Formats: sequence, structure tokens, C-alpha cells
Amino acid sequence: MKKLKRELKITEDGSHTFYMPELGEHYHSTHGAIQEAMHVYINAGFNFCEKDPIHILEIGFGTGLNCFLTLLEAIKQQRKVIYHSIELYPLDEEQVEKLNYAAQVKSEYQKYFAAIHQAEWDKSIAITSDFYLKKLQGDLLEYQFSDYYDLIYFDAFAPDIQPKLWSQEVFQKIHSSTNADAILTSYSTKGIVKQALRASDFEVKRLPGPLGKHHMLRATRISKK
Repeated sequence: MKKLKRELKITEDGSHTFYMPELGEHYHSTHGAIQEAMHVYINAGFNFCEKDPIHILEIGFGTGLNCFLTLLEAIKQQRKVIYHSIELYPLDEEQVEKLNYAAQVKSEYQKYFAAIHQAEWDKSIAITSDFYLKKLQGDLLEYQFSDYYDLIYFDAFAPDIQPKLWSQEVFQKIHSSTNADAILTSYSTKGIVKQALRASDFEVKRLPGPLGKHHMLRATRISKK
């Protein structure tokens, strides 16, 4: 498996991210990794979707931050979650151990963060009795999903960096793997992204963005299965 160089960075809210010199891109907003994830994926996504149990698909497992924060929110709200996440190049153990997310939120939650990363790939693992995680190691462009989802966290690298991941073809694939009224949230509001989503039968709404970014988007599946 290809090993990518990642440089650990501290964002403005004190939480970590990685910088990818090869891509010239950070995993998260430099204005704050945790604040961005909470704003875009938890508040605008998880807390907006009323399904229970809720089936989530994350595009880009990355550091595991979105998964970790979703788990904590699910525990707080006593909701059942089936969480799938696809990633082509997972972090190695040494990189995971450097991340400070649990320390930034509450140190006793480190056990959950560790469990998320220790979970075997391509297998459904019970992190808690109500939170089931399946990490899918593969390429989004080639992967064929066999499940249906209520909520999509679309957190791939920026469209300028990986344009193929933000194409109409990809969004149509996701659309075909979602339940009626499913929603998708993302930090990107580029015109090509909104156009591709609309062409794939999603209704797109622009929302206020996290700190350091004017807008984000939330898209809703408008056609029925």
C-alpha cells in the first residue's frame, strides 16, 4: 500500500490535523479541525437527520474525527448508529497516536477514539452496543456500495485537488445507495459540486459555514426509490 507523507499541524482551536505536502492540502480547516467537523457534519448533518437508527456513510475516514464526534453525540442522544466510512490510504498507528482529539474534548473518551482506529477494516464492529462501525478500505471511484444510507458526510479532499471524487458520476453512485430523503453535508460549495449534485437528483441548500469559511452545503435526495 502506498505510504503518504503527513505532517502533524495544530489548528486554531487547538485540535490537530495533518498536512499533505504531496497534495498541498490539510485534512481539516486550519481555523479548527473540531469546530469545522462539529459545524458541518454534526450540527448540519447528524443533528438535522431524524432517522433512528441512522445509517451513515462517510466519504474519507481520514483521522477518524467525524466518526469520533458522531459516536460521542450518539451516546449523548441515545441514538443507534450504523456508520460506514471509506478510505483508500488509512493512517498508520504512529500517526493515530499523535492526534489530540480526545484530550481536546474529554480525556476519558480516548478509549472510544482508540477503539475506532483499532477496529478491523471491512468488518462491522460494535464500538458500543448502539454504534456499529465498518471501515471500508478502497477507492470511492471503484467501490460498489451494497447498503443504503440516511446521511452522507462528504469529506474528501477539495475539488481542486481530487476533482474526480466530486463528479456527477460519484454523486449518482451515492444517490443510488441512499434512502428516500437522505441528506448529504459537505464543506465545499463550489459551483461544479452544486451542479453535479443537482444533476444527480439532490436539492442543494447553501448554509452558513464554519469559522473561516462563508458557506457550506446540505443536499437532500429528492427522488424516491
